Amino acid sequence: QVQLVESGGGLVQAGGSLRLSCVASGGSFSNYAMGWFRQAPGKEREFVGGISRSGGRTNYADSVKGRFTISRDNAKNTVSLQMNSLKPEDTAVYYCAAAILAWATSRRNDYPYWGQGTQVTVSS
Repeated sequence: QVQLVESGGGLVQAGGSLRLSCVASGGSFSNYAMGWFRQAPGKEREFVGGISRSGGRTNYADSVKGRFTISRDNAKNTVSLQMNSLKPEDTAVYYCAAAILAWATSRRNDYPYWGQGTQVTVSS
């Protein structure tokens, strides 16, 4: 069973950048596709983007495409989310999640393992 810990959240002005990291332990990291999700107050948790277990394929929600980039380092058991051109509507708790799949999907139920989340706040 894999454990996930996110870091890197914080407060940033609109137009700024943040880089989130998620470190995995307790499992074979390269066996998991990884996803990033976010949840704003009063809203459902939504898919942000994901990366295949090899790192060769990524997919993103339309709302972040072109601004966010996901990468992973299987040697360091780490997946990262680089967020550029941040907007106030990106404010949310961001979660990384692991799925026992080759490719990342946008379905929350495909991910049995979740981190505790990290808060991102974008001020206008």
